[in-house]
Amino acid sequence: MNYSNYLNLDELLSLQVPQSNPPAHSETLFIIVHQTYELWFKQLLHEFEKIKIDFYHNNLSEAIHTFKRVCTILKVLVGQVDTIETITPKEFASFRSSLKTASGFQSLQYWKLEFVLGNKRSEIIKCQKDTSSQQQLEQLLHEPSVYSYFYDFLEFWGVVIPKELRDRDHSLPTLPHPAVQDGLLKLYLEADNVTILLELMLDFDFSFQQWRYRHLKLAERTIGNAPGTGKTTGVPYLMQSINNTFFPDLLAIRSRFHSR
Repeated sequence: MNYSNYLNLDELLSLQVPQSNPPAHSETLFIIVHQTYELWFKQLLHEFEKIKIDFYHNNLSEAIHTFKRVCTILKVLVGQVDTIETITPKEFASFRSSLKTASGFQSLQYWKLEFVLGNKRSEIIKCQKDTSSQQQLEQLLHEPSVYSYFYDFLEFWGVVIPKELRDRDHSLPTLPHPAVQDGLLKLYLEADNVTILLELMLDFDFSFQQWRYRHLKLAERTIGNAPGTGKTTGVPYLMQSINNTFFPDLLAIRSRFHSR
């Protein structure tokens, strides 16, 4: 065993295959950044499977530790936008036709992450090009999200979760609920150790929104008002999702600290 074969470097470094002809210098950077995003998506999915278990077993210290990790990974994802922004509109145009109908919109792992975190949209499943991707998203559509496991955690700490939330259709997006917000506010006032976790959850939510915003501005800077490669409307489509939140109750209670 050595460094190279432990990391499968020969295979890994052979996976960057530009399609432009003649070769466009910046296409290699474009491929590497997006492959790296997919690796980080894989790690985030791995971490959130652990967070589900931590929530289910009321393992507060482990949940805090893992949320610190996913927040740090999000910083890396946001930072990578700086790298790809070095590709000018002219450089991107030199190889964009090589993408044909390929688009980040088709990233299975990205949508798996959105579904796992509760932002479930059944229409996305139809946009996937292959049956396996559709089946994986269909399965996740009907599985409990991270937020459903968060309800388990809250019940350990005395928060009463209404029956309609427990019995809800898991294929629907997460919606805020006044009873959950009442319980969260009580935890903020009485359980400082839990507050650390709640703030990390909100940090992750805001960092994900920041990443969406940076992606939006990157697209605006690079293609302007041109359509996206995946036949989306491009920038207007990205604008629709920029403020989506995974943990709506945590955001909803902010104003209540100032009305007491």
